[in-house]
Amino acid sequence: MIDIFRKMFRHYFSDPQVIMLGFLLVLGFVVIFYLGEMLMPVFLSVIIAYLLEGMVAGLEGFRVPRIVAVIIVFSLFMACLLILILWLLPLLSRQIGQLLQDLPSMIASTQNVLMQLPDKYPEMISEAQIRQINNYLTAELTRLGQYLLSISLASVRGLLTFLVYLILVPLMVFFFLKDKALIIEWIRSFLPEERKLAGEVWVEVNQQITNYVRGKIWEILIVWGVTYVTFILMKVPFTMLLSLFVGLSVLIPYIGATVMFFPVGLIAFFEWGWGPQFAYTMIALGIIQALDGNLLVPILLSGVVNIHPIAIIVAVLLFGGLWGIWGLFFAIPLATLCHAVSKAWLQSSIREKHHDDAASDV
Repeated sequence: MIDIFRKMFRHYFSDPQVIMLGFLLVLGFVVIFYLGEMLMPVFLSVIIAYLLEGMVAGLEGFRVPRIVAVIIVFSLFMACLLILILWLLPLLSRQIGQLLQDLPSMIASTQNVLMQLPDKYPEMISEAQIRQINNYLTAELTRLGQYLLSISLASVRGLLTFLVYLILVPLMVFFFLKDKALIIEWIRSFLPEERKLAGEVWVEVNQQITNYVRGKIWEILIVWGVTYVTFILMKVPFTMLLSLFVGLSVLIPYIGATVMFFPVGLIAFFEWGWGPQFAYTMIALGIIQALDGNLLVPILLSGVVNIHPIAIIVAVLLFGGLWGIWGLFFAIPLATLCHAVSKAWLQSSIREKHHDDAASDV
């Protein structure tokens, strides 16, 4: 048994570049896992700068000096940030406040509907079961109230954190864009000269993630806009809030689209009850999700992230469990990274084996 493990270790870990790549990955995961909360402004700035780099490179392709391209792209970023702060966030805040005000009446109407079920379907459900459900709903409503109270008590701290992010993140984004070459050269100074394998992994991951992120941004905007217009025409309450979450749900493949049927269905039920308008709303959402999965995704993400759906679901569950909401958002890029690393690792092992066989033949 020991000989078997020794042979496996020599086969898969004999290449120093594999060891270096594995060390870098483990170091990255450890830093994110243990220092992620403290360094979150830095990580967020890196992500935003990475997304904006494509626009900067596009302007450089038209022979625009980099500093000018950085200023143009950064100005557009700040304009979008101002729109988000001055228009979208207040609108979402008002709709969230209205939803919280309507929540008790929603719970009460749900309890009334549930109390009528034993009379209509006595062979399927009893009054005792209904009382248990009502007690559960009351307990959950109490827990929600306590949670909202804790948020209100921590609002000052949250406001200070938001202000710090609002100052630090744009500042770091600008410097990450402006001094990209210097920062990359500084990072390379810590790496060994033999880093061909890491370079191969980075080229594949960078291309895949860039295409994926670009496609996902367009997918979110299109789904958000189509859902917003559809809900406005159908007079669905909390239009902006619901359409935004429907758009963001595409970040979590398969799971997000399924989960969004529940809040949309509940709000439609509280607004119209079991009726034609409720059915039309659910059908419209189903059509939007179907068009997204069968039309938008093949067009925007064709040939990107060639990973099996089961592997994607496992990545969502794994990274979501490790890093919460950020893990859910970045599950696909992280799965792409793991896929590229394993592919490069196996190819390196095969090349090493062929090299050893050729040497033994000689």
